[in-house]
Amino acid sequence: MPDRRTHRGPHPEDARLFSAEAVTLLRAAALDFCWLLDGGYAHESSLKLVGDRHGLSARQRTAVSRCCCSGINAARRRAHEVHPKELAGANVWLDGYNVLTTVEAALAGGVVLIGRDGAWRDMASMHGSYRKVAETSPALEMLGATLEAEGVAECRWLLDRPVSNSGRLKGIIEQLAAARSWPWRVELAADPDGQLVKEPGVIVATADSAILDRCETWFNLAAETIRTSVPAAHLIELFPVEV
Repeated sequence: MPDRRTHRGPHPEDARLFSAEAVTLLRAAALDFCWLLDGGYAHESSLKLVGDRHGLSARQRTAVSRCCCSGINAARRRAHEVHPKELAGANVWLDGYNVLTTVEAALAGGVVLIGRDGAWRDMASMHGSYRKVAETSPALEMLGATLEAEGVAECRWLLDRPVSNSGRLKGIIEQLAAARSWPWRVELAADPDGQLVKEPGVIVATADSAILDRCETWFNLAAETIRTSVPAAHLIELFPVEV
């Protein structure tokens, strides 16, 4: 079935699945899940055990999974995070879809998760195809304003070549950058993750766990953009105190 969405907003069940009462349950589940991860237990089997024990729906399990990681991984990610004041004159490489969809979701009222590692993630799922939505252009403007305000010297957007409509999004980003005189380059890459973890001397903007565990340094660009430009975003924090 073709994707006809015009917004990247909340799931119809999110009001119930992420109510105040549900978040209390999710926090308990997240603590249990992290305890298992810290003990070296496998991710998938641990998530099933915790999800079954707490009676979580599939979407709630996805939220817990995206918020949680081992304490070792969380510490490593936080230690390699670059803060806004360190961006002046820097080169930033963007995990394009990862950053963009999170800001799109925030603008549309979708759930944005704050993980144990401090990274902000959306609940959207991409299955080989990207569709421009009403929030795409505003999200790009906000990301650009954030990067410009921090004095970034150059930005390189990496978009997954295998994802359909990547070429179209590349053109949209390039047109906006030209109109705003932003120092952006956009590249279609067969393996963006591999490039982002191998390139020395650049700061990576992403919340992808696999990249965060291997990259040299990273910037929480989606989080910074949402903080400054989407104050009414629907944030879900499962770790109100550091675990």
